Amino acid sequence: MNKPENFYELSVVVLCYRSEENIISFVDGLKKLLHSLTQDWQLVLVGNYIEGSADKTKDIIRELAANDTRIKTVIEPKRGMMGWDMRKGLFAADGRYICVIDGDGQFPIESIETCYKTIKNSDYDLVKTYRKKRDDGFYRILISRIYNFLFSILFPNFKCRDANSKPKILTAEAYKKMSLTSNDWFIDAEIMISVRRLKMKFTEFPIHFYDIKSRGSFVKISAIFEFIKNLMYFRIKELFK
Repeated sequence: MNKPENFYELSVVVLCYRSEENIISFVDGLKKLLHSLTQDWQLVLVGNYIEGSADKTKDIIRELAANDTRIKTVIEPKRGMMGWDMRKGLFAADGRYICVIDGDGQFPIESIETCYKTIKNSDYDLVKTYRKKRDDGFYRILISRIYNFLFSILFPNFKCRDANSKPKILTAEAYKKMSLTSNDWFIDAEIMISVRRLKMKFTEFPIHFYDIKSRGSFVKISAIFEFIKNLMYFRIKELFK
């Protein structure tokens, strides 16, 4: 059967929120990497924005897309946080394999190569990273440890080291089965809960997670309580199905 029009081998969804000029060098590096992996690739740049803000990201990624037909943009006024952005990007992706990564440079883009080669040469539904070495400071490390401890307690017998780590790559078939709903920071955990619920096969490998000196973390203390609430909701939902 012929490949449908605009159906790529690999789509990479980049969450670009408030990246501004920094996204230019990130995309340049990512394009070089993708060229070495396959000639059949697509970038989906998600530049959703808060109305009235001075964020220039949407204009920058429009210009990047104007110069490369393999770049697709998702640009809408924000009606949610990171989860909403990710869901919009995943929905827009046209690849057999769909990878998602933050565009701020904290996750090494080289890890996309390992993700792609692993899933392409295996029967895994999803391949992801876990942050073995972290440079982002005590605050973020503490929050992450709380997240993953609570996740392991409420969803036992599921060996996921770091639910929130990226990049994540999954097959288009796996993505379609998940029916993701999270609009907030819980989206990564929802993906892994879906993997567990659907009994999908996954693996994860270690990476070095970098710090960003140019801005503070978008993740606030309130995100811990949001995460706990969502964990409880999804656990109760699972128990009563």
